[in-house]
Amino acid sequence: MDGGDAPGGTPDLPLEMIVYIMSFLRTWDRKEASAKNVSFQFPVSASSVAVIRDLCGRSRCSLIISQLDGSSLSRTLLMEVGQWLGPNLEGLSLPGSSLTEASLLTLLPRLTTLRRLDLSGLDSLFMSGAFLSREEQRQQVGSALCSLEDLDLSDLRYLSDLTFNRLTSCTPRLRRLALAGSHIAFEFDPYRGCPAGGTKDSSAMLSLRKLRRLLVEQSSTLVALDLSRTSITPQSLRTVAQVEGLCLQELCLQGCKELTDYSVEVLLQHQAGLVRLDLSGCTELTSRALLAVSRALKDLQHLSMCGDWRITDKGVAELVSLGSLRSLELSECTYLTGAPLVKGLSGPRAAQLERLALRSCTSIRGPSFTRTFGNMGFFRPPRCPFPIPPPPVLRHPELQRLSLSLLPEISDTSLAAVARHCPCLTSLSLSHCRRITDAGIAQATPLLARL
Repeated sequence: MDGGDAPGGTPDLPLEMIVYIMSFLRTWDRKEASAKNVSFQFPVSASSVAVIRDLCGRSRCSLIISQLDGSSLSRTLLMEVGQWLGPNLEGLSLPGSSLTEASLLTLLPRLTTLRRLDLSGLDSLFMSGAFLSREEQRQQVGSALCSLEDLDLSDLRYLSDLTFNRLTSCTPRLRRLALAGSHIAFEFDPYRGCPAGGTKDSSAMLSLRKLRRLLVEQSSTLVALDLSRTSITPQSLRTVAQVEGLCLQELCLQGCKELTDYSVEVLLQHQAGLVRLDLSGCTELTSRALLAVSRALKDLQHLSMCGDWRITDKGVAELVSLGSLRSLELSECTYLTGAPLVKGLSGPRAAQLERLALRSCTSIRGPSFTRTFGNMGFFRPPRCPFPIPPPPVLRHPELQRLSLSLLPEISDTSLAAVARHCPCLTSLSLSHCRRITDAGIAQATPLLARL
């Protein structure tokens, strides 16, 4: 059981045990717990069918049901979900399933309050190309999903213009759309050998033209887009960014290896309101893109550029001087020395970071960086025959998540400094920091009460 706002959260206990524990709560505590949108995750089993009925009293809940297929047990489970939870279900995810079209279309019209629908990886729904092909089906599903806000169509091999148009016509008020890893023809349709911007809808692939049409139609509501692990090109990104009326707040382009610095600059010119940006694994990007981000996105709160190995220190100090920045992930940026990072974080306008990830930034061990952190013991300083002027002390009481894995210079003294100056940490990653000992853990743990 997990709070609905916790990303990626999954329960650690069997569903039956959660329901059993809930039965011991006092009436008002049970009502308060029921008022929250709680996610329940479980595989298909005989016991899960019975447990669905125990959740019918909840005012709001979300389900993550895995391993659904065409069996009678799966069909029965979906019928129970529709009958007992349909009017109260706000989120539905079906990972690792091979669901039949008939089973899903029996369920969807009953989910009249659904806000989030995750169909990622469900190729069985789209393989035939007949999904929602009947007008009657579209009317029934459209009546139920008219308020859907979050649609995940990631990792689909058989999503086409036709099926995409049928489904999204039933969801006219989307706020979030995920197409990560799905096959999208951004430049050319390999099946017909013609540009993806042709006039005829494809029954084989999803084209840029159809995607752009959706962005135009729902530009007034759409604020988050995920095109990670697709073959989006610089020109295609410009086409997306320049949609009139589209004001994205979140954009994920993780692993889009064809993107260039210039394409990112053009993107930021048209989408300057971004508060969350993920450019991790875009290996053609350099510090020029990082500098563009720091100058264009004044309201940026979350940035990830992990694995962009061409990034150096240029632009880092300006980036961490953004007062709005709360989360920064620069793991596996092997050319970062850390000195500009420290300079920016110790400045008067430093970002109040809640999350910082520097995993595998193996160049963070230069003399300037070591001296800067010498007094607070962030790194073990080398022996020095001359006195070193006192460096600024870096304090981050707001920091909640910190990753320093695979940094060879981290020591017990470093860990103690982190514990003293970051008392609100709830997550600390020190994997493969071989200088950390039992004594260092024992010294730091009492200072990290929220870990």
